[in-house]
Amino acid sequence: MLGAFANAFRTPDLRKKLLFVLGVIVIFRLGSQIPTPGVNYSNVQVCFDQTRNSGVAALINLFSGGALLRLTVFALGIMPYITASIILQLLVVVIPRLETLKKEGQSGQTKITQYTRYVTLALAILQATGITALARSGGLLQGCTVPLLYKPDSLWTMLVMVITMTAGTAVIMWLGELITDRGIGNGMSILIFTTVVSSFPSSLWAVKVSKGWWVFALMLVIGLVLVAAVIFMEQGQRRIPVQYARRMVGRKMFGGSSTYIPLKVNQAGVIPVIFASSLLYLPAMAAQFSNNATWSAWINTYLVKGDHPIYMAVYFGLIIFFTYFYVAITFNPEEVADNMKKYGGFIPGIRAGRPTEEYLQYVLSRITLPGALYLGLISLIPLIAIALVNATQNFPFGGTSILIMVGVALDTVKQIESQLQQRNYEGFLR
Repeated sequence: MLGAFANAFRTPDLRKKLLFVLGVIVIFRLGSQIPTPGVNYSNVQVCFDQTRNSGVAALINLFSGGALLRLTVFALGIMPYITASIILQLLVVVIPRLETLKKEGQSGQTKITQYTRYVTLALAILQATGITALARSGGLLQGCTVPLLYKPDSLWTMLVMVITMTAGTAVIMWLGELITDRGIGNGMSILIFTTVVSSFPSSLWAVKVSKGWWVFALMLVIGLVLVAAVIFMEQGQRRIPVQYARRMVGRKMFGGSSTYIPLKVNQAGVIPVIFASSLLYLPAMAAQFSNNATWSAWINTYLVKGDHPIYMAVYFGLIIFFTYFYVAITFNPEEVADNMKKYGGFIPGIRAGRPTEEYLQYVLSRITLPGALYLGLISLIPLIAIALVNATQNFPFGGTSILIMVGVALDTVKQIESQLQQRNYEGFLR
């Protein structure tokens, strides 16, 4: 692997791309450390080290590499773009105009990308306003008694913070697109990977400080096993063979080739986990504004703390539901079957048209079940660790973090591998 990495750096164009990606990552991490104007950074740091957060705030903080709860320039991180992308994917199924754009190819996809940028900026303004209001009222870091802003009553301070955080989100979008165009891999995925990995060493060391070397070593062993299991599941796929019939076009013969449709076990990725976490935060948010003390107490007891069995059961059930829901809207068996029939393709032993659609739907429903169970179990690992060994909520292995790290790392390494193979070099994967 090291030899292949050295070969990549010996190739001038690959070396230029890798160094460009590293340079963008340095800029991204630098912006995640610069505080927003008007923020009392020393007080924020003290409160950040003393408090623990859960819910959507902790999820967004994960995607910002810890920048959110420190109120830096890149505090919102990549989360507004992720949310906007999910919204556009859902709207493509609902709005015929967007569905038509998707079918137009590259020009239509460019238009959808432009809409995604607009939605990202709108969400960034909303999130920046909410985070600034929470920082002003002291609700961002629970239990913090010192002011987080120098002038919390100043409207100008609030406006500058909102504009700065929104501009930071726009810069992050631009950096991600630069990596995609001029570097290696998907830019947004690499930035997400960077933010998750940046908090990984501190989370590991926190376990060592609080639990000692034995628990630390045991956690590393369990972590390696989990990483191997996640890699195995992420690589798992059902390959449905497809045969194309020979056909004469003019004086040339086309077709006769065979290929396959790869259906991944984890077809939905990390999206169901994000949906489930966001939906579970709604009751907690409603309880904060409710005047019913009994209802609020029940919510705070059973649906706020991650170590409660009811919370775990609801969380697991939501992940299962959203996995099936997201796979259903992203993979259309009818469309795939129609395209196969249009170009003369068929599955051996299955008639073209409606039988092919029913067969794809049957296979997809069967393969989605283990993928949904896998996502639910991986996401419950940090919650179980909190309940059993009283670990911190920054438990490094399991949940969203390990899914992102392994998924993005595999995708990036495959792209480097393909470019190395084009130059007759031995790649990373053997």
